[in-house]
Amino acid sequence: MNYIEIFNNYNGEVLEIELVKDFIDFCVEKLNLKNVMFNVIIVDNETIRDINKEYRGIDRKTDVISFALEDDKSFDDDISVRVLGDIYISYDKVLEQAKEYGHSVKREICFLAIHGLLHLLGFDHMNKDDEEKMFKIQKEMLLEYGIKKES
Repeated sequence: MNYIEIFNNYNGEVLEIELVKDFIDFCVEKLNLKNVMFNVIIVDNETIRDINKEYRGIDRKTDVISFALEDDKSFDDDISVRVLGDIYISYDKVLEQAKEYGHSVKREICFLAIHGLLHLLGFDHMNKDDEEKMFKIQKEMLLEYGIKKES
């Protein structure tokens, strides 16, 4: 059984909350993840900037930040549920980037959700090969769910 929570900590309504939950459930199934626990927290630009500054030493807003608990080597592997961590998504950035990139809010928030989930699973994009692997999975998840670039 998986334990996935979506929290709206944004200072307004987020119409895509149920969509994010459904999309994440879809991705978890497609990635064949079993017994995982993680949270997706929707925040505003100010909150994500504060998080970015405090935990990464970068004083600027960003679109998504993942805190992967399995990166911590003191993490106990001998448990029945994998506690993956937390994904923070700035809804302000979702709205800005959807407009900037010329696609829907639906596509942008789902892209950031799978991007954050893959980071929790240890994927990264620090070099070209890793980036290609990660972005290939993201693209496949979005397409299989029915979200195209212009969606």
